[in-house]
Amino acid sequence: MKNKTPYVHRDISWLSFNYRVLQEAKDPSVPLYEKIKFLAIYSSNLGEFYRVRVSNHKNLIRAGKKTVRNVEFQPKQIVQEIMDIVEEQQDEFSHIFENLIIPSLKKEGVVIKRLNDLSKEQVEFVTTYFSENLIPYIVPILLKEDRVKPFLQNGALYLGVHMKSKGLKDKGKKYYALLKVPSDTQERFIILPSDSDHELIILDDLVRQIIPKIFPGFKIMGSYSIKLTRDAELYIDDEYQGDLIQKIKKGLIKRDKGPAARLVYDREMPKDFINYLKSVFSISSQDLLPEGRYHNNFEFINFPKFNKGHLNDIGIPPIHYTPLHETKDFFKSLRDRDHMLYFPYHKYDSVVKFFEEAAVDEHVTHIKIIQYRVAKHSKIMDAIIKAVKNKKQVVAFIEIKARFDEEANLNWGEKLESKGVKVYYSMPGLKVHSKLAMVRRLVDGKEEHYGYLSTGNFHEKTAELYTDFGLFTYEKRIMEEVKRIFKYLETKQKPHIPFKHLGVGTFNLKEKLIDLINKEIELAKKGKEAYITIKMNSLQDKEMIDLLYKASQAGVRINMIVRGICCLIPGIKGISENIKGISIIDRYLEHARVFIFGNNGDEKIYLSSADWMVRNLHHRVETMFPIFDDDLKQFVRNIIMIQLNDNVKARIIDGSHKNLYKRNNNQSIRSQYDIYYYIKSRTY
Repeated sequence: MKNKTPYVHRDISWLSFNYRVLQEAKDPSVPLYEKIKFLAIYSSNLGEFYRVRVSNHKNLIRAGKKTVRNVEFQPKQIVQEIMDIVEEQQDEFSHIFENLIIPSLKKEGVVIKRLNDLSKEQVEFVTTYFSENLIPYIVPILLKEDRVKPFLQNGALYLGVHMKSKGLKDKGKKYYALLKVPSDTQERFIILPSDSDHELIILDDLVRQIIPKIFPGFKIMGSYSIKLTRDAELYIDDEYQGDLIQKIKKGLIKRDKGPAARLVYDREMPKDFINYLKSVFSISSQDLLPEGRYHNNFEFINFPKFNKGHLNDIGIPPIHYTPLHETKDFFKSLRDRDHMLYFPYHKYDSVVKFFEEAAVDEHVTHIKIIQYRVAKHSKIMDAIIKAVKNKKQVVAFIEIKARFDEEANLNWGEKLESKGVKVYYSMPGLKVHSKLAMVRRLVDGKEEHYGYLSTGNFHEKTAELYTDFGLFTYEKRIMEEVKRIFKYLETKQKPHIPFKHLGVGTFNLKEKLIDLINKEIELAKKGKEAYITIKMNSLQDKEMIDLLYKASQAGVRINMIVRGICCLIPGIKGISENIKGISIIDRYLEHARVFIFGNNGDEKIYLSSADWMVRNLHHRVETMFPIFDDDLKQFVRNIIMIQLNDNVKARIIDGSHKNLYKRNNNQSIRSQYDIYYYIKSRTY
C-alpha cells in the first residue's frame, strides 16, 4: 500500500463478510435446514462476487501496466489473495457439508445417496428416470484438445469424464468428454423410492450412474464436476451518453457470453485432466478454483423439506402496526403524526395500504415512486396501475442499472407504461438508489403532500427477510425537499434551492455527513461528550474512513455495526482505539442504514438508503433523512442499543478477519429476537 493509513481492500473485507455467512452453517444453535440455507447463500454470494468483482480485477490485468500503475492495490496481488482465501473457505465448506450436514441429515432420517449405495430397486428407478426425463437434455461432447473447444454456458454444471477406449485400434487410449448436467431444467434433488428413511440422490450423481451407457465403447475411469463462471459486468456505470436502455438490453444478451471469471472443479480431479481443460478452454491457473464434489450449491436453497418443520427456524409472525392497520382514515393518521415501521418485524401491509388508499382516495391527484428492486408479483405496482384507471397521475422512476434486476425492471417499466403510468428511466452516469414515494392530495384547493421514505426497496418479498426502517411523514420540512428530488428525476434539472434537511447523493449527502462528523470532533477537542453510532451494509469510502480515524484520535467514541464490507480497522492504538465495530449475521439480512450523532446533547438521528461507499456517496442519487419526532428517535435508538449489545450473533470487526463472536458473561442478547419482543411489547 502506498498509503500509511490502515485500510483493508474492499474485496478482502467482503470475503470476510461471506465467511460470516459460512459460519452460520456450522453454528450449533442454527437449525439444520437453516444451515443448508446459509451454505446456499454463501455459494450464491461467491458466484456473484466472481462474476463482478474478480472479473473487474482480471480486466485490469488484461489492460496492462499503464492502466493499473496508479491504483492503490495491484490487481494481480488482490486476485492471488482472493484465490488463497476462497480456496481455504471452500475446504471448510466441503468439511461442513460432508462432516456436519450429511451426518446430521442422516440422524433425521434424510439420506443423500451415492451411486454405490443404491439398492437394486433404486438403480432401476434411476435408469427409468434418466430415460424418461433426461435423455433429451444430455449431449455428450468428446473433447479434442486442438480441434473441439465447446462453449460452456455460464454457471451451468458439467461432468468432465475421464475414460479409456475399448476399441481394437486404440485400446487403452485416454479420452476426455463433457456432459451437461441439466439442473436448469430438472430438479437438482431426486427423491428415491425407499421403505424407511427419506432417501434422495443429487442430479449430478444420477447422471454419473448412466455415463457407461452414454459412452458404451469406453471404460469410465472417473467423472468430475466442473462449472465456468463468466464476467457479468455490463460496463454501464460510466455511460454518459446514448440510448442507455438499448445498451442495457444488448448487454443482457451478451452477459452470459463474457470471458471466464473462474473454472470451478472437483478437487479430486487428476492434475493431467485439469491441465487438459486449461488447454482446451485457454484459461490460466488463476482462473481455477477447486471445490468439493458438487457445485452450484446455491440450489441447496431448494433442498426437500420432507415435512420436517422442526429443522427450520421457529416462525416469527410479523406484527401489525395498529395505528395504520386499523385506522379508518389513513391520511389523517399521517397528518396527526409521523409513523415509523421496522421490517420484517412489522407487517409490510401498511406500505401496501399507503398505495392502495391513494389509488382510490378521491382527493389524491398524483402518486410518485422510485423503483429500484420490485417483487415479481407486486401489490404496490397493482395499486399504482389501479390509480391510473382512477384518473390519478402516476409517475414511476425506474432504475434499470440495478445489477441482476435490469431485465425485471425493464419488464416492469414496459408494463407500467402500457397501463398509462409515466415512466422515467435511469440517468446516464448515475444510479438512483433512493427509496421514496410521494402522494399529493388536493382538498378544498389546498395541496397536501405525504411521503414514505425508507432504507429498503418497495419489495414485498424482501421485506420479509431484510431489516429496514420505513417512515411515513407529513412533515413539511421533509416533503418540500422530497418534491425537489422527484422534480430533478423528472426534468434532469438540478434544484435551485439547496437541500437543508435531507442529505441527497451527488448534491450534499457526503458534505452533510462530513459536517456532522467534524462537529463531533470539535466537541471532543473542547472536552465535551462526543459520539457517533453508525449502522450500514458497507464502509469503503476512504475519505470517510480517514475522517473517522481523525475523530477517534480526537476522542470521539464511535460504535459501528457494519454487515458487509468494512475497510476501516477498529481498535488500532493511536489511530482507531476509540472505534469499536461489530457485524451481525442472523436469520434476517441486516439492511438498514442508521447514523447517530451526539451533537452536544441535541442528538441527531438519520436514516438512509446509502452506505458509505464511493459509489453511494459520489455516483448515486441517495437520500438520508432526519427523524424529528422524539418518540421515533427513541424507537430507533432502542433498536440500535439492542444490536450493540448483541452477544450471540455479533462478530467483532478487526484487522485479523477471524470473525470472533462477541461474547461476555452478561445475559444472552440475540438482537433479532430481542428486537422482535421489544416491538411486540410496544403500545401506541
